[in-house]
Amino acid sequence: MGAPLFERLPRGLRLTAAGELCIEHIREVLKNYERLEGRIRSLKMQQAGKVRIVTTVGLAAGPLPEIIARFLSEHPRVFIQLRNDSGSTTVAPVLSGEVDIGLGFNIPATPGIRSLGNFDIPIGVVLPPGHPLIEPGPINLADVVEERLLLAQPGTSLRDIINLTLARLSVQVEPVLESNASEMLKQLVKCGAGLTLLNPLDVITDCRRGELVFRPIAEPHSRHQPLKLFARARAPLDAATSLFVEYLLAELAGLVEELQAKGHILMPSERRRSDAYFE
Repeated sequence: MGAPLFERLPRGLRLTAAGELCIEHIREVLKNYERLEGRIRSLKMQQAGKVRIVTTVGLAAGPLPEIIARFLSEHPRVFIQLRNDSGSTTVAPVLSGEVDIGLGFNIPATPGIRSLGNFDIPIGVVLPPGHPLIEPGPINLADVVEERLLLAQPGTSLRDIINLTLARLSVQVEPVLESNASEMLKQLVKCGAGLTLLNPLDVITDCRRGELVFRPIAEPHSRHQPLKLFARARAPLDAATSLFVEYLLAELAGLVEELQAKGHILMPSERRRSDAYFE
């Protein structure tokens, strides 16, 4: 380097000023190397893999895209394969091994299927903005059946729950339209064709944008759609799928808390109050 690094003394060596600078530089290089090594280790440890999931059309068009987008942003080396099915037909591709996990409503107890998470989601009334029945709190079902109703098609699991909801009323309910497509029902409500009954997760993004309004049904007529995340009973999940399952369950729990805060899912004490009010 053109300058002495050490100064010879009677009992050893001592660093010169140039030597001190060299030592300082070497220490900095070693620190940077350790940082680089740590970052490379992090890259190696970052989870990679494929997640195959089946869900309902309503969930795929509702809250799921935002959840998946955030997950992919945080885990760019994970590939997700998403397919849509309707109702309990989400079980078949999980059983066959075509997909790893399923997410759907009203999933029956099925041999060979294990539950990864459950959420109890009530159905309620979906209205267009500005409708006369829009006000805070649960809605009286007797008022709803006086309106033009757009309902899920007979034979669907949602319609079965709607029928149970309406069964305690002493009136014959005749919808003006029936469809097996929840997206169609939502669009018709937006167009002012009538009201429909769905669960608040199906319309959470529409309500956030102010395009629809959701009101829970007052007791004692309220009925629920159980939401289940599930997998094959004897098929262990790989690391990427396990990571996504943990992420998805946390996100769904957050959505339920949001809906409870908005009053779209009634807490037990609120259910008792609404029950007493409408008796």
